[in-house]
Amino acid sequence: MEFVNLLMEASIGQGMAGIGAGIAAIGAGIGVGRIGGSALEGMARQPEAAGDMRSNMIVAAALVEGVALFAVIVCLLVALG
Repeated sequence: MEFVNLLMEASIGQGMAGIGAGIAAIGAGIGVGRIGGSALEGMARQPEAAGDMRSNMIVAAALVEGVALFAVIVCLLVALG
């Protein structure tokens, strides 16, 4: 009976890890979308600063994607461990 309870707890933990990975991916998509949208709006308002905004946008998007990748890896490690 304890083995069945252990299996049920493990599957719930794996399911929660999968949900966490999905939330991390969705959050990263929303974040990168907001970064891109705000940068385009800023470039439209001030075209002479477009180069600086573009480079800052790329750096910020890379940082968001890095954090999302880290979150997904942690969720996968929890699911497998």
